[in-house]
Amino acid sequence: MIGQGGSAIRLFPGKIELLMYTAATPKATARFDSPKNQMPRIADPARVRRRVLAWYDRHRRRLPWRAEPGETADPYRVWLSEIMLQQTTVAAVTPYFEAFIGRWPRVADLAKANLDEVLHQWQGLGYYARARNLHACARAVVADHGGRFPDTEEGLRTLPGIGAYTAAAVAAIAFGQPATPVDGNVVRVMARLYAVDDPLPAGRAAAERHAGKVADGRRPGDLAQGLMDLGATVCTPRRPRCSACPLAEDCAAAAAGRPEDYPRRARRRPKPDRHGVAFWVRRDDGAVLLRRRPERGLLGGMIEIPSTDWRDSPWGWAEALGAAPLAASWQRPGHAVTHTFTHFHLRLEVATARVAGGDGVDGFWWPEDRLGEQALPTLMRKVAAAAAQTAERSPGGERLRRRTGPKR
Repeated sequence: MIGQGGSAIRLFPGKIELLMYTAATPKATARFDSPKNQMPRIADPARVRRRVLAWYDRHRRRLPWRAEPGETADPYRVWLSEIMLQQTTVAAVTPYFEAFIGRWPRVADLAKANLDEVLHQWQGLGYYARARNLHACARAVVADHGGRFPDTEEGLRTLPGIGAYTAAAVAAIAFGQPATPVDGNVVRVMARLYAVDDPLPAGRAAAERHAGKVADGRRPGDLAQGLMDLGATVCTPRRPRCSACPLAEDCAAAAAGRPEDYPRRARRRPKPDRHGVAFWVRRDDGAVLLRRRPERGLLGGMIEIPSTDWRDSPWGWAEALGAAPLAASWQRPGHAVTHTFTHFHLRLEVATARVAGGDGVDGFWWPEDRLGEQALPTLMRKVAAAAAQTAERSPGGERLRRRTGPKR
């Protein structure tokens, strides 16, 4: 053992161990193992490619949108899965994907559906602009391309909702084109393999350059999916399984004993808070007032419970009533729901009222016991649940539930 200044190196046949000590404890606080008495070398792209493909051939995941070895990939399934997987996990997407394929097995079937059906089927996946673009893209494929997806990155990028990553993924996986899709999993693998020091998002460009060098045009779809699977199952964000990684011998981050430090991230700014008041109004016949949000913008085209604007400062009660959808005896029961969007936290106070009529309002009346048929985003389902709690606690709560049907 050779030691100096709080560290020690132990030599064993075929291995070097570097042990780091602190003044407070004699126990090692970090450890580095390098096979074959060698410090890790800079990963050679050809070697990385060979190892990833060999690993993928043995450990590939079986997914409902993925072709089995020897089968031809279905562009529709590849495209649908890639749109769904944006900002979403495989576990969350799988039941939605299977439901979509069961209902619309071909792109032509999806193109024939109306947008409300698609939004309703998408309900719960979030990022609803994806659903609107999905529907628009299906219609464009049928109307402009005879029901067949373009087979190049350039052609795919002309379709609604398809950006650089999705075009590369579909081109490589579905058509075998020499494209290099780089998702979050691939960024993580490359950032660790080459110890990319630039924090995201700037570090993404370096990760993409490294991925481009690894790809050489052979088996592009398998290489892309292999890197994705490696990042999803082995080179995970927390507690990566370096001992099972085919690239561990060349990984700079693993050699430093700090794989979880990569990819580096700039310090995030805290999300701001926004505030609003939602108006839950029930008619005597058991219908509730709903309206459709504008097509563009957050939750575009979705069905909502009317509310004030969402703003930085809380609403005063008198001010909020000025934005109510109709004149009524509004109650302020004190219930509020919270929801987090990509860029802000929202707190919505829930006001309730009951009316006999309600003609001429902005929106439409819908039976409360059939709310499940509407494309309500998660936020609005929270509002409905809070309003239901208010009804249960009110003197007429039991009577109202009998009139409007069972709680869903």
